[in-house]
Amino acid sequence: MNILKSLLILFLVSFSIVVSAQDSRYYEMRTYTAHEGKRSDLISRFENHTLKLFEKNGIENIAYFIPLDPTDYKLTFIIAYPDKDSREKLWEKFANDPEWTKVKTSSESNGPLVSNIEQTFMVNANDLSPEMSKLSSKKKIFELRKYDLEPGKVDAINARFRDYTREIFPRYGMTNVMYWYTVEEEGVEPKLIYLLAHKSEKMANFGNAKFEEDADWKKIKAASEINGPIVKKAEMKYLKALSFSPMK
Repeated sequence: MNILKSLLILFLVSFSIVVSAQDSRYYEMRTYTAHEGKRSDLISRFENHTLKLFEKNGIENIAYFIPLDPTDYKLTFIIAYPDKDSREKLWEKFANDPEWTKVKTSSESNGPLVSNIEQTFMVNANDLSPEMSKLSSKKKIFELRKYDLEPGKVDAINARFRDYTREIFPRYGMTNVMYWYTVEEEGVEPKLIYLLAHKSEKMANFGNAKFEEDADWKKIKAASEINGPIVKKAEMKYLKALSFSPMK
């Protein structure tokens, strides 16, 4: 009886560790389109001021990227809050910080830096995201992918990535970094957003091409879509991390 009791306690302790390891943070991905000639000023503002002010006000810096495409003047960054309920409170705290007001006013003395803002709220796809990033300094390029899903296909895409897709990527030099599902209004299908890492743009193109040709992937895709397609639309973009980005 004592042995059974000990085993039960061990199980409960192990279970609590697994549960506590779940990432419950509330993520926000923001993409800023800079006014012509203003992106360098925008980047400087983030590097010298905004990141510190985010942290000061309880917002966690995750990653800061710019596109590889030299004609694309966007800046994409990902930040996190302890949970969904804290988002509005912490963002308002940051927005009303006297130091931020001063920095913003000073940096825009010759006009605003940002012409458009896109924002996406996300939660970690805990079944898919690696426990720890295995990135090395040899991984130079990130690939941001977004999948619009067919209705009712969240479980199907989750199972396909969890059981198969993530294991095939590394065959072709593709590193799994992080996976999220978007937080949508009621009745709107969540989207899958994820990051991969590559050694170079050339290797990224090579890896993607080889992945599509992989015999195992073709079988898995066909089997998983026997009742219809899972992904409605897929978007991808190559990015590089800025020097001050926590994720590199």
